[in-house]
Amino acid sequence: MYKEQIELAKEHFAKILERELARVERMKSDTEVVDFSNLPKTIIGIVGGDGIGPFIAEQTQKVLEHLLHEKIANGKIELRVIEGLTIENRIAKMQAIPDDVLAQLKECHLILKGPTTTPAKGDGMPNIESANVAMRREFDLFANVRPVKVPQLGIDWVFFRENTEGEYILGSQGIEVTPDLAIDFKATTTQGSERIIRAAFEYARKNGKNRVTVVTKANVVKTTDGKFLEIAAEVAKDYPEITWDDWYIDIMTAKLLDESRRTDFQVMVMPNLYGDILTDEAAQLQGGVGTAGSANIGNKHAMFEAIHGSAPRMVAEGRAKYADPSSLIRAAAMMLEHMGLQTEAKNLQMALEICGQFERNVVLTGRADGATNDQYTDYILETLNDPNLAQKYESYMK
Repeated sequence: MYKEQIELAKEHFAKILERELARVERMKSDTEVVDFSNLPKTIIGIVGGDGIGPFIAEQTQKVLEHLLHEKIANGKIELRVIEGLTIENRIAKMQAIPDDVLAQLKECHLILKGPTTTPAKGDGMPNIESANVAMRREFDLFANVRPVKVPQLGIDWVFFRENTEGEYILGSQGIEVTPDLAIDFKATTTQGSERIIRAAFEYARKNGKNRVTVVTKANVVKTTDGKFLEIAAEVAKDYPEITWDDWYIDIMTAKLLDESRRTDFQVMVMPNLYGDILTDEAAQLQGGVGTAGSANIGNKHAMFEAIHGSAPRMVAEGRAKYADPSSLIRAAAMMLEHMGLQTEAKNLQMALEICGQFERNVVLTGRADGATNDQYTDYILETLNDPNLAQKYESYMK
């Protein structure tokens, strides 16, 4: 009855399998790792993106220019603004990342990116792939690292989310077999799972953590999530000093809210979709998704971004100047750490916590009854310039 539709679906699926198997072979051969702390000159591409993105990117650039002024002046670091990664330009060229923009991004060692808009079915825009997904695939940014820290609640979490597989990597390649049946795909590879799980264990080892938690839904999604969990068990054998356990995503979302259990968690690693959900929940405990930064790490490139969306409603209502820049500034702190600039990164992280969680002398509300992002950034810079920054931070931590 549906012979023709099934044959077309089989052809479509075969093409997906060919591309994914080719990706596996590339992962097997790609073993070179760049040391971002040892480059003679580092080019940082700053991408505003859509909606509130250009507003918070401008503020983040101001912070970086302050912290890195000597290195910028002597040519060790270049901040390069890259235009064109906007929904309008992407639709006009019908590309997730327009070719000219991609060429500019490839000239950079590191990318600091504001949020970009991804068209959703039914919103009247063409079905263009997420710029984030395309960038992660193009640069093989397999590790999405998101820290969440709320000292007064005893929360100090780091999430390792697999970034190039799962449901998202094939999110725009599903099949509507008939008007009554739509199929999407989830891809999990041995190589992709092993490297993200090992990255989480390596982080735990280097940072004095003694517990890694693996999050899946392997009891139901047996083949793909089952593979992820099996690989975790094998990787864990190489880290005997670290305790590991596994939780299912549904109960894990509850346990992050459980005051009696959540302080037990330290480093968590999980497939793509689960990581997206769990880190948004975790960020809300920190003060909202506007407060959380995100790193996307590969062997040769890295991209740092805010974890929230482009907030087109804020722009439409004329409120973009009140958008919280903390998420992208936090991402910049992660970038500084990745560059080996530990002092600058630590100072910025301390300033963000003092301003956002302890003092709160300048408060953002997202509306005219609160501060503008320019005023809030000035507050961060003022805090950074305090010669007693470290002592002030320690006093709040007691």
